[in-house]
Amino acid sequence: MKPGRFLYSQSLRSSAQRGITLIELMVGITIGLLTVAVAMGALVVSRGASGTISDATQMQQQAAYAFRLIGQQLRQAGSIRLNLAATQAAPTTISPQEVVAFETSFDKANSTVTGLDSPTATQFKFSVAYQNYQEATFPSSTQASLFRNCLGEQGTATVVQSQFAMRSGTLFCAGTGAAQPVIRNVQDFQVWYFLQANADVGNPTIQRVNAAGVGTNWARVFAVEVCLDLFGDETVDIPAASTYQDCSNNAVSFNKRLHMVFRNTYQIRSQGTAG
Repeated sequence: MKPGRFLYSQSLRSSAQRGITLIELMVGITIGLLTVAVAMGALVVSRGASGTISDATQMQQQAAYAFRLIGQQLRQAGSIRLNLAATQAAPTTISPQEVVAFETSFDKANSTVTGLDSPTATQFKFSVAYQNYQEATFPSSTQASLFRNCLGEQGTATVVQSQFAMRSGTLFCAGTGAAQPVIRNVQDFQVWYFLQANADVGNPTIQRVNAAGVGTNWARVFAVEVCLDLFGDETVDIPAASTYQDCSNNAVSFNKRLHMVFRNTYQIRSQGTAG
């Protein structure tokens, strides 16, 4: 082999086997770190948005459940049995000529709705009750009670009662037994009452008051407004000066938590016969 050709071949091998330079390595690492940083930033933003959406969804579900539970009791508040055969002990058939009468075993005027503005640790924010009684069930004629309180209990033989209170950030409900938690993450739980007066003289007036404003006139309460202030689990980066309107319509700080305020008003349909 000629010397010139040998040198040319060796030069080609050296050029093909040459590695990357330090500058190229540093550029590659920098690009890789930037890619990872962008990906991590997107992940953090996505995680924060996902947590906020999850909190909002959870609060809406909890509020819907609490209002359904409270509303179920309030819509029956004060109801009493309409005996379609008052003169018969255990009627099997009911004649249109039978005497119809309301039963009076339930103290409708004083037990339908009661409340406290500032209950103690063993008291309740408000209570609601209605008459319990047995009636023939389908498909048999067996007498049984179909009424249940907020915990699914039958109550006593004459009264079905549900009591609600907020304790340590949890909404509790009690019936005949110990109080049980209903929903958590409750910042505030407020109840207002609507009083109706002068309806008997054709000039009805409506007044929205708290429990103290009702005084001894619980028989005049014909509607109840319930407000729940719920907060989320996730820490949210909200400016310190940001506020929201709470149940009392006061501007309060978010305290780095997502807050949602829910309100609902329930009419006590049977309260007009309280006497």
